Amino acid sequence: MTLSRMRSASHARVAGSVRRVLVLGLVFGSIGLHAQVDPGVRGGTIDAGGPLKGLTAGQAATFAMAMANFATVRSVAGNVLNSDGTPTQEGLGPRYNSNSCGSCHSQPAIGGTSPSATQFPFVGPNPQVAASHVNGATNRVPYFIQANGPVREARFPFFFDQFGNANHNAPNGGVEDLFTVTGRADAGACSLQQPSFNAARAANNIIFRIPTPTFGTGLMANIDDSTLLANHAAQANNRLGVSGAFNHNGNDGTISRFGWKAQNKSLMIFAGEAYNVEMGISNELFTQDRPLPGEDQMGSGLPANCLNLAGVGYPEDLTHSDGTSASTVTSDTALFSVFMQFLDQPTPSTTSPGGATSITNGRRLFRAIGCALCHTPSLTTQASHLTPGLSNATANLFSDVEIHHMGAGLADNVSQGGAGGDQFRTAPLWGLGQRIFFLHDGRTANLLSAIEAHQSSGSEATQVEEAFDLLSPSQQQDLLNFLRSL
Repeated sequence: MTLSRMRSASHARVAGSVRRVLVLGLVFGSIGLHAQVDPGVRGGTIDAGGPLKGLTAGQAATFAMAMANFATVRSVAGNVLNSDGTPTQEGLGPRYNSNSCGSCHSQPAIGGTSPSATQFPFVGPNPQVAASHVNGATNRVPYFIQANGPVREARFPFFFDQFGNANHNAPNGGVEDLFTVTGRADAGACSLQQPSFNAARAANNIIFRIPTPTFGTGLMANIDDSTLLANHAAQANNRLGVSGAFNHNGNDGTISRFGWKAQNKSLMIFAGEAYNVEMGISNELFTQDRPLPGEDQMGSGLPANCLNLAGVGYPEDLTHSDGTSASTVTSDTALFSVFMQFLDQPTPSTTSPGGATSITNGRRLFRAIGCALCHTPSLTTQASHLTPGLSNATANLFSDVEIHHMGAGLADNVSQGGAGGDQFRTAPLWGLGQRIFFLHDGRTANLLSAIEAHQSSGSEATQVEEAFDLLSPSQQQDLLNFLRSL
């Protein structure tokens, strides 16, 4: 069967349900003739990045301190100064993707995703460019890191054979850190090669990930498994090809929920892994310097002159048992977790873009064509021992926290936990209106293109995306306006 006939047949399967949507033009908005466009990043007030309401004075102070730590620049030995003249914290490297949590998570505010020039006016939109050569580092900026592009990490889905080809019998999938500390004034004699990204591109053996926003993640962490399972059961037998499953933590078997493939169980693990993998800083959850996957699984690890570069021993980040206050006791990893735990969910707009009527129409269409089968608008949290703001709260996350088969078009051939090569967690949509880049690899800044990418062979979202295609241009615009209002 030709591709056009396959699309026609698939359209026919969903035409009945979508036809009912189309005839409800009086409800959802009249059918217009104008072409639909992504309204773009919503301007005006930054509607994300603040703390949960109801924090105690002590919690609010800890949140502020944790936010500052989240934005702090790291160096190898602490001898580089921040812009305010204070010394950076030590431990960076020997391999890293950037030198601050906030450098990757800052759009539209600290805790978000790939940054804009607003947050980093002196280094350009992508701070990885500047991080590559701080303090004398001699890195080359990889081809996929652009000044106006997204912050990215890279992975090789497979190890290479002796001829430089991807060995499909040897899965890899680990992060290949972009930069090394080689050449830095605080790195001593450590000398490491950057991964061969050009060779990986030639072998078609490289994929990318962009940072996931952390807004509202404390609410996500506090949704109990029974709520998620009940939501899954309620969406079953939907006749649109949407099924879904959960990724589970290998230690206690419960549902994991953080990361592009829901591979991390808790915010503490999420923070500890990022500190170790993205900045090369050992901590109480990940206690060794991290070699590249090939160095660790097929080589001899890191050379001796690249170990303990900060000169403080391991782990570099730890709980300070001799401290006398929260700020002097708590580890960086724990502070990162506290920051994300108390970071409130974004506030949607009721009028922008397109006006209240268009947004309301778009919300109805979002449900009518099946988007809400995966992007569950809201879920209720369990009782919280941390703060009332997390307790029995409505999390407007627009996600079922499930992993779904997204088909050949989005597959990255990387498995994490129980998530296979084409499975991804339903990305939460709260805050989407002020994001710049979309999909797991940041391949597009156009929301319409991101929607269209949901349709491909093997994707659970194909019939829903084709239902979107069958909407009128004005209905599609209403839906886009609704998404950009979030």
